[in-house]
Amino acid sequence: MMKQMIRILAVFSLVFFMAGTAMAQPKGTLRVALTSSPNSLDLCYGADRNASNAGWRLYNSLVVVNDDGMIEPALAESWTVSQDGKVYTMKLRHGVKFHNGEDFNADQVIFSWNRGKGKDVTWRKKWDIVKEIEKIDDFTIKLKLDAPSPLLLRQISYFWNIVPQGYLKEVGEDGFVNHPVGTGPFRFVEWKKGDRLVYEANPDYWEPGKPKVAKVIFRPIGESATRMAAVKTGEMDIVSRLSSEEAAMLNGVPNVKVVAYPVDRVFYITFNNLTSGKGLPTENPLVRQAMNYAVDIDAIIDALFNGNGKPLTGFFVSSNLGYNTQLKPFGYYPEKAKALLKEAGYPDGFKIEMAAPTGAYSQFEQVCEAIQGYLADVGIDMKLTLMESGKYWELEAKKELPPMFGDSWSCREGEPLERLEGTLGGFKQSYSAWSDPKIDEVLGKVAIMPDEKERAELYKELQKYMQDNPPFIYLYQPMTFEAISTKVKNYRPRAAEDYYLKNVSLED
Repeated sequence: MMKQMIRILAVFSLVFFMAGTAMAQPKGTLRVALTSSPNSLDLCYGADRNASNAGWRLYNSLVVVNDDGMIEPALAESWTVSQDGKVYTMKLRHGVKFHNGEDFNADQVIFSWNRGKGKDVTWRKKWDIVKEIEKIDDFTIKLKLDAPSPLLLRQISYFWNIVPQGYLKEVGEDGFVNHPVGTGPFRFVEWKKGDRLVYEANPDYWEPGKPKVAKVIFRPIGESATRMAAVKTGEMDIVSRLSSEEAAMLNGVPNVKVVAYPVDRVFYITFNNLTSGKGLPTENPLVRQAMNYAVDIDAIIDALFNGNGKPLTGFFVSSNLGYNTQLKPFGYYPEKAKALLKEAGYPDGFKIEMAAPTGAYSQFEQVCEAIQGYLADVGIDMKLTLMESGKYWELEAKKELPPMFGDSWSCREGEPLERLEGTLGGFKQSYSAWSDPKIDEVLGKVAIMPDEKERAELYKELQKYMQDNPPFIYLYQPMTFEAISTKVKNYRPRAAEDYYLKNVSLED
């Protein structure tokens, strides 16, 4: 009798375990709208947040920033840092496999690092910060730097996608672009460009119980009104970058939740002194100051965003380390703008060209058209060209855009070093259009300064200099609006508008 009861309990336990296991399996299809089609799913070449949000689902890095902004282990289980801050010794995770079955180990990290430093890689500077990787054994490496880098781990977490050496050598770079492989929570299935991008759950993912959805479908939907309609009708589960009016229209809609949050993002108009802007009036700092005074940023925020935004005092937002509270936005002073133009030798203004992307950011085309009108009021005849965002960023990376162009840049680290380096780093940076020796000097100090208080003072000094010598027309820090289906659980967007879908689940 006792043996029979034991057998019954054993069978019951097995059934209960199998049921629990079945319940833990990924289920459902999560549908996410992108504001434009990714230019690449390889993070070495991803141009914008759409590319990184879609691409990172396939990969892991050595470390990851969690939802609370803290660094956590990923493919590196642990690490120690030398006293001088120049050597990071990392213990790598055992038992991780790439989607093609290849094993993860130290050689894969070294291969990915060498690949990331390639001369055509968009984000090579994020890899090149490490000058040598020494292999101690298959699961121990040392990252060696020429100088301390206080943001190293965060840069690794956002830019170092670890890829499989054997697969890349087998299929080549073109083959990898068409079918990327990583160790991430989702595996690539298909990409019908301009239509949809399909992933499936990685059944061998190394984090137990993740991911929680069986399939993810990304769809590029350029028009925000169309994105709004898609979540309203249940066609999409997550849509982003809605206008404030569109977000308001979704309040009270059954099965839809609206999410609003300020983002660590700046919108700006770049002056180009590297290529197309050489020799033009915009090389004069008085002209650049005048163009800042000529644009009514408050009116743009009120008219296009229902007041949901803040005029910038520079390339910083108030949550950034080193934000200079003593500085104020330029403000709208068209007569002062005209006086500065006259002082610079352009009393009758001048002609210039500008470009901006379409579909990438909420209302940005209208923002640029408004700027065109404001500049015309002070005598500057600006020809505005709007172009598809993928083509736009391709030309931006090649430094082939006009003397002025509009864009936006977010930061994930809580301080603006990446944004400043990326836009002001001269020819060394793919998306930079500006070079200034003073800015180079201060950024060089910031990049190796381990003490946060001293970094903050350097940032304050730089912000003041960049107001006297503006490389940009400073626009605004936005609020962003998203809408999600109420069946989506554990979705947490971040201030940089990025997200990690491995924890997201769907209710029946």
